Amino acid sequence: MAKDEGGKRVGRGAQRLIGTVVIAASFLIGWLWMDYRRALDSPLGLKSPAVFEIAKGESLARITARLSQQRIVSNPIWFRVRAYLDGSARRLKYGEYEIPPGMTLREVLTLFVAGKVRQYPVTLVEGWTFRQVLNALGQTPPLRRLATGKPHREIMQMIGAPDEQPEGRFYPDTYYVTKGTTDIDVLKRAHRKMQAVLDQEWANRAEGLSYATPYESLILASIIEKETARADERPHIAGVLIRRLAKGMLLQTDPTIIYGLGNNFSGNIRKEDLRKDTPYNTYVHSGLPPTPIAMPGLDSIRAALHPATGDSLYFVARGDGTHIFSNNLEDHRHAVEQFQMHRHD
Repeated sequence: MAKDEGGKRVGRGAQRLIGTVVIAASFLIGWLWMDYRRALDSPLGLKSPAVFEIAKGESLARITARLSQQRIVSNPIWFRVRAYLDGSARRLKYGEYEIPPGMTLREVLTLFVAGKVRQYPVTLVEGWTFRQVLNALGQTPPLRRLATGKPHREIMQMIGAPDEQPEGRFYPDTYYVTKGTTDIDVLKRAHRKMQAVLDQEWANRAEGLSYATPYESLILASIIEKETARADERPHIAGVLIRRLAKGMLLQTDPTIIYGLGNNFSGNIRKEDLRKDTPYNTYVHSGLPPTPIAMPGLDSIRAALHPATGDSLYFVARGDGTHIFSNNLEDHRHAVEQFQMHRHD
């Protein structure tokens, strides 16, 4: 009888122990689940954006360790658990990421899986020469430099346009790139966009223009770009230049003088500069210069293909960004005397 009672006492003790273990395990699992959910959906605690780069072929363990080392993720174990549970571990994309304050661990994983890598703006400015474009690309840190120090002809071969002169062939715009993008990649994009814009605008050009090719309109557009920054004046500048071409008159535009002088330009155009025989001196040579002199923007391209009508054949800068347009040489000379007397000392 005692044996039986003892056996019952042992059985009840084991049951109580098992019950206690089960309750403790339930509490532990519940606590872990709560901690897991809290870790997934709580902000990471960043005070400023963090930059994190995943290398190609890098393991989840290594990625997790570095996230912890850089104090981006404070619960690395839950990062790994989540990545395995939802399959993210096999879908993380390499690249450089920017993690803003307020992002959660769940959102970081989504970011890495989506491959939304950090974007850098690269701006090519209207009116820049090709040399200025190359200088700007060479000073943009995320870009890998392949064009630096190479002759222009070789660069054009690299972008797939070996028979073209580079000046004016690239569309001024802001291009977004990722770390590791090459300067040649940017040039390819800008070249394609300029060609697409020029083709579209050429197809919609005004009737009666004397241009034989879209390239000729690009050359004139580049002169218009350098002559004025005012969009409202560009069609009028275009009208003057086109009428002068039609009449066989010299274009006589200062920006072409400056471009032809290159590094020899002193900052002021002198009388001797007007007589200097460069291929771009439109005071000496008739017709258009051999190439564009800068990158024209859309307004200048459209102005070259949709010039304003009228009779003016001359214009002179007032000095405030605007111009005076004249129909005859006498009125033009008066305007020059009034606003540009000391321009060509």
